[in-house]
Amino acid sequence: MKLVTFLHNETYRLGVKREQGVVDVLAALSAVMEEKAIPTTIHEVIHGGAEALNDLHSFIDRVLSTDTDTTAYVLDEAALTLGPCVTHPNKIICVGLNYRRHAEETNAPIPQYPILFNKFNNALAGHGEEISLPNVSVKVDFEAELAIVIGKRAKSISKEHALSHVFGYCNANDLSARDLQLRTAQWLLGKTCDQFAPIGPYVVTVDEVGNPNDLAITTIVNGDVRQHSNTSDMIFHCDEIISYISQHMTLMPGDLILTGTPEGVVLGYPREKQVYLKDGDVVTIEIEKLGALTNRMVAE
Repeated sequence: MKLVTFLHNETYRLGVKREQGVVDVLAALSAVMEEKAIPTTIHEVIHGGAEALNDLHSFIDRVLSTDTDTTAYVLDEAALTLGPCVTHPNKIICVGLNYRRHAEETNAPIPQYPILFNKFNNALAGHGEEISLPNVSVKVDFEAELAIVIGKRAKSISKEHALSHVFGYCNANDLSARDLQLRTAQWLLGKTCDQFAPIGPYVVTVDEVGNPNDLAITTIVNGDVRQHSNTSDMIFHCDEIISYISQHMTLMPGDLILTGTPEGVVLGYPREKQVYLKDGDVVTIEIEKLGALTNRMVAE
């Protein structure tokens, strides 16, 4: 299932992407009687687990098969203003230098343990949203990343059981102000500026994704391919990352884990060839089975 969040009267609404369009769950509930409690926000679906997801799936199947007028609740995706596909994660945990060829291009040693840092909710942005380039930086870089959406509480879990705690996956762009990031040994300042974590357009549930470490991952800037790799190049695979983090902190439903970026970022070029993002640049992150996340950069 592909789940979206969109703005309606300045509040986030839950949508389900289907061939006919995006089903507005709340509007569908107003039009079609339903006895069960159907989740109406992305976090209600995630926290409700398999039962909530199954109930939602069955409800959407039913409303699309009725002979009622669907125009009130089947919406044109292109006409929607999408929000971040997960709106209020408790934690946003990121993994640095997690692709072998990316570590090599930046002349960094291969990590012995996952390098963890975090972003905050102020960094969240949605597909189609304009991203303000902060006026305190002149070196904003793109980073295509697979994001894991945690579905079940995870504490001290094994690698073998890690993926059973995942709800789904989405595209993410770990935007990075390199001049701020590398100012000190701590990367936080350059990583969590406002809107520096666009995610979406969809959360795609695990059943539609399969193996998360066998997905093509691409970045396109102004029509030019800048990154093109596969999640199989991760140094620490998704199950290892989840297990490792869970040994040190409890992962909760709705938490996001950004799993690192492949080679091809601006920072990896020789200094004389580095051209960082500027006003008007359009960046698309595309991961196999997850759709495409596009944002336009604008001067602050």
